[in-house]
Amino acid sequence: MSTASTRLPEGRYGRSSDRRADRRLRIAGSVLGAALLALLGFFFYHYVAKSEISAAVISFKASDDAVRVHLEVHKDADASGYCTVRSQAADGAEVGRADFRFSGPATRIDKVVTLRTTAEGTTAELLGCHAD
Repeated sequence: MSTASTRLPEGRYGRSSDRRADRRLRIAGSVLGAALLALLGFFFYHYVAKSEISAAVISFKASDDAVRVHLEVHKDADASGYCTVRSQAADGAEVGRADFRFSGPATRIDKVVTLRTTAEGTTAELLGCHAD
């Protein structure tokens, strides 16, 4: 009876772990991870922290040919720009769209604007605000 060997034959399968390859993989993973974090940080800063204007539709009242929209805009003191609002009919068709401009030193603007429509609108939706 012979005893089974638990060791692999020398030189037949190569080294079980290549320390240089492991080190290179760790360095490459670290560099790619750091690049990903930098990219996410850039997007966060550019789209969230640097945003100069934010707005919300507080309420709206629809009639046959117009929708009165109560907008609340928060902005930096030196920012000016516009917000785009649209209205849709009950069947989902767009019946009105307009841009409303704002400027001035106020950081909070609370304004009721009138959006003219081609038919009775059932919604008032803020599509977005943009700085000039």
